Amino acid sequence: MEEQLLKSIMSDHQLTEALEYRLLNAWPSLECQFYNGWVARFADRYTKRANSVSPLWQGATLDDELIHHIVGQYRQMNAHPIFRLTGLEAEGVDALLASHGFNEFQPSYCMIHDNLHEFEAEDAISISSDLPEKWVQDIVHSQHEDEAERSLRDLVSRIRQTHGFATLVMDDQPVAWGLGVVERGFVGLYDIVVLPDLRGLGLGRRVLGGLIDWGRQNGAQHAYLQVTEENKIARSLYASIGFRNAYRYHYRVLPTEIMEDMADNDSQQISDWNLPIVG
Repeated sequence: MEEQLLKSIMSDHQLTEALEYRLLNAWPSLECQFYNGWVARFADRYTKRANSVSPLWQGATLDDELIHHIVGQYRQMNAHPIFRLTGLEAEGVDALLASHGFNEFQPSYCMIHDNLHEFEAEDAISISSDLPEKWVQDIVHSQHEDEAERSLRDLVSRIRQTHGFATLVMDDQPVAWGLGVVERGFVGLYDIVVLPDLRGLGLGRRVLGGLIDWGRQNGAQHAYLQVTEENKIARSLYASIGFRNAYRYHYRVLPTEIMEDMADNDSQQISDWNLPIVG
């Protein structure tokens, strides 16, 4: 019923826009730049979605001059230019980026759930609106990414929507974590992390369920998350608990050698700029 109601209210593009705007707010970058229907985000290179260029509305167009300018902005940040294409971009944008050497990688899905009453909280999961002292440290350490602690802490401290940091405790030890962000009827689920030695035991699913129930109590009617296309195990799990595909997206990244060639040729006219196709 909820799924039919949502489809009757929103077209496919409207749903994509609605989720993308919420995603931008839920997973904020440290800096944003706006260009003719695109947002370029910078977050000290922590996660692709916070360090990429995304279309803001249906039909967003690109041309050679704008691509060249955006590449220059990322080069100044010592970061690879990455475009995140969600289907909102105008026809031909993907091919244009490919012609300038941007390689496609990591196709993914945004998935949505329409019946949050199926999930219940449990006492072993604590959810706090304040950032727990060790939440960030435990997540990056469990993923062997300790160098990312400052970037993740800076990122989550910028969330302004209703949010909850979840921790699942077993035998007095934290073993799984997650983040939920509620905005205008949707709860987004981020950074669902389980200790490596305890994966495959359903702990991530328990955190997911706790955050969905928390989101419902905070006004959400729908839940969404993102998962890579190649992660068939996770996609199958999410589908088994009622998630469905909302839209597919993919990234295009500019290889280092082409970015360096662009830096060497910055004095050339844009009309003379003709990068080789790579990949």
